[in-house]
Amino acid sequence: MFESAELGHTIAKQVYRRREPKLRADLLTAQYELLARRDFPVIVLIAGVDGAGKGETINLLNEWMDPRHIVTHAFGKMTDEESQRPPMWRYWRALPPKGRIGILFGSWYTDPIMVRATQKSRGSRFERSLQEINDFERMLCDEGALILKFWFHLSKRQQKKRLKALEADPNVRWRVTGTDWERYKLYDRFRKISEQALRETSTGHAPWTIVEGTDPNYRYLTVGQLLLDALRERLSGRRPPPARPAALPVPALDGRNLLNSLDYQQVLPKKSYGDKLEKYQGQLNLLTRDRRFRDRSLIAVFEGVDAAGKGGAVRRITGALDARHYNVIPVAAPNEEERSHPYLWRFWRHLPRQGRVTIFDRSWYGRVLVERVEGLCAESEWLRAYAEINDFEAQLVAADAIVVKFWLTITKDEQLRRFRERERTPFKTFKITSEDWRNRRKWNDYERAVCDMIERTSTEIAPWSLIPSNDKYCARIEILKTLCERIEAAL
Repeated sequence: MFESAELGHTIAKQVYRRREPKLRADLLTAQYELLARRDFPVIVLIAGVDGAGKGETINLLNEWMDPRHIVTHAFGKMTDEESQRPPMWRYWRALPPKGRIGILFGSWYTDPIMVRATQKSRGSRFERSLQEINDFERMLCDEGALILKFWFHLSKRQQKKRLKALEADPNVRWRVTGTDWERYKLYDRFRKISEQALRETSTGHAPWTIVEGTDPNYRYLTVGQLLLDALRERLSGRRPPPARPAALPVPALDGRNLLNSLDYQQVLPKKSYGDKLEKYQGQLNLLTRDRRFRDRSLIAVFEGVDAAGKGGAVRRITGALDARHYNVIPVAAPNEEERSHPYLWRFWRHLPRQGRVTIFDRSWYGRVLVERVEGLCAESEWLRAYAEINDFEAQLVAADAIVVKFWLTITKDEQLRRFRERERTPFKTFKITSEDWRNRRKWNDYERAVCDMIERTSTEIAPWSLIPSNDKYCARIEILKTLCERIEAAL
């Protein structure tokens, strides 16, 4: 795979000097057009062999274009904060917004290749990592991102020559470390593993470009021209087609579904409620203070119909927790910054570190609920979101998070009663809006969306708990009990 990047590609100095000014000007023009339109982000991955000119190329791109609108990140060893969250957390935080160019020095490829090359993981784990990367990049492209991936290559002989030349120059010898020489000793293995990675992740929507790194003039013009060509093509309106999602299940002919089959007649007397509340709040408090919980995190997701009692349930949970160790994230319509990123971006930002609890009052499921029903996204977008959400939650669980998801539901008659009560009660009027009444008129559409959501995203690692909430006491106790059971089972 790397043979064509070992041919000794060069660009003469006079050719470089003639072409460089126009390329710089054209790149700057394209960058400003991208910024003005804000239609999509550009993600440039810079990876490859040590000493092949990756850092110099990144510096040059920032010199050629306006660095105020370029987001450059260099990833090294994980920090303590990063290591207590899913591995992809730090990369999600580095994604550029629409209209900007993000240059990533090191990326989601670095750790899988390094771990595999140093024989710290099996081949099957490496292949799973590559498939997860393909899924991630497919999602970014479906969300509109333009991804360019450059692998800077040197032959074994050229790498040794380059490292020695850098060491001999007192101005740049700091660039060569003992780690670089240790990796050089494993050159053949790194090459083999890297070839597999590039072969399996060079896709139609995010292909790899291998750049020979021996001659700086060649690598600078190659990367600059390819970036310019890709920008111009996307700005002209051409983009790869989105992935084709699977079809949804057909509703049952008899009209029965998961929601209308629940038992809404359950009632818990107030005296029993008080006893059980004390029991399960105490149990929840002890579980979240357990030494074993220090290596886990809890993510509780609350969704449900309007007036089903999500807020009251959340307050009973937080009443059992140390206020220093939890966050409640109320989710509303995305703001301008959030709309400029993939829809999961704003949720990745709020993931808890180990030993902490995060409660989402509404969540990433808005994509397959309100955005679907209200037509706020295309059908292809919410259809593919099921698989993207499952992948997201799988990453959370793999990073030792306990994911507990609740759908709170009430009957249509009970919702009407609660709406009217809110309108009559002065301190509750803020809870009822015209949007609530509008959503009620789409009851059947939302019910279908909820059933499809549960069918597609209730997995063995992150199942949905359906909570009939006509009786708030029953619902709150069932939620606390479920949380305790799930935490206890995980510990």
